[in-house]
Amino acid sequence: MGAFARSGVRLAACALAIALIGAPAIAAESPSCRNLAVQREQQGPDPNTAQLNFLLFSAAGEGCEALVVELLKAGASVAARDRIGNTALNRAAREGRTAMAALLIERGADVDQANLQGSTPLFLAAQANKLETAQFLLGKGADPKAAGRSGASVLIAAAYNANAPLAALLLDKGADPQAADSTGKTPILYAAARGATDIVRRLLDRGVAVDQRYANDLTVLMWAAGHAKDVPAASGVATVGLLLDKGARADDADNRGRTALMMAAELGHADVARLLVERGAHKELLDKEGKSAGDLAADQATRALVAVR
Repeated sequence: MGAFARSGVRLAACALAIALIGAPAIAAESPSCRNLAVQREQQGPDPNTAQLNFLLFSAAGEGCEALVVELLKAGASVAARDRIGNTALNRAAREGRTAMAALLIERGADVDQANLQGSTPLFLAAQANKLETAQFLLGKGADPKAAGRSGASVLIAAAYNANAPLAALLLDKGADPQAADSTGKTPILYAAARGATDIVRRLLDRGVAVDQRYANDLTVLMWAAGHAKDVPAASGVATVGLLLDKGARADDADNRGRTALMMAAELGHADVARLLVERGAHKELLDKEGKSAGDLAADQATRALVAVR
C-alpha cells in the first residue's frame, strides 16, 4: 500500500473514532488523545475488557476525558490495574491530570489505591511535583500519612521537591513530620539537603529537634551544609542560617569526626563555609583521619575561608 493510501486509511479511522466518541469533544483534545481514539475504533464493536482497560490507562495519563468516559461506558473499570499495579487514577495523578482525577473519583476510583510499589495517587502526584493535583486529592480525602516507594512519605516527596505549599498543606492535614523512609531519613533531612528553608522552619516548629542525630550521627545542619549541588547558594546559606538561629551546634561531628564546616568545605560550598565560620565554627578541628576543613576543601577559594592561619 502506498504512503498516500496509508495516510487515507489513518484519516478515515480517525474520522470514525471521532464519530464514535463525539466530534466536538475529540477536536478539543490533544493529538495523543485523537490517536488513542483511533486505537479504540480499531478494537471494533466488541472489545474485551483487557483491551478497554489498556486504553483506559493511557487515556487517563494523557488527560483524554471524552475517551475515558466512552471507555468506561464500554466496560473499562476504574479498579483495573496495570502490570505494576497502577490504576487509571494513579496514572492521572502522576501526570498531574487534575480534571481526569476528578472524573475518575466521581466514577468510583479509590483515592488511596496503592500500586505494587506502595505508591498512592497522592504520593505519585507529590513525587512528580504536581501541586494542584495533590491539593485536589487531599481535598477528596487522600491519606496524607500514606507511604510510597521505599517507605517514603508524601511529606518526604514534597520536601525533596522543596514544595513548601504542599508540605504546609500536608502538615495541616496531619502528616507525620518525623516519619522516616526505609533508609532512616526524615522529611527535614531531605528539606535541608534541598535548601528548602521554609519547610525546615515548619518542621522545626512542629517539634523536630534541631540537633537530633540520624544515621552515621549526621545532624540536620550537616545535611544543610552539604546540600545538593543544584541547590542555589543563597538557599543553602539561608537554611544553614535558620538552623544556627534555632540553636544548632556548629561543631557537632558525625561518626567520621566531620563537622558541618568540613562538609561544606569538601563540597566547595564557600558561602556556607563563610557563614559557619562567622557563626563560630572552629576551623582547627580534625576528623578521625586527622584532616581539617582546610585539608578537605574542594578549591582554593574555599580553603582560604577555612584554613587555620
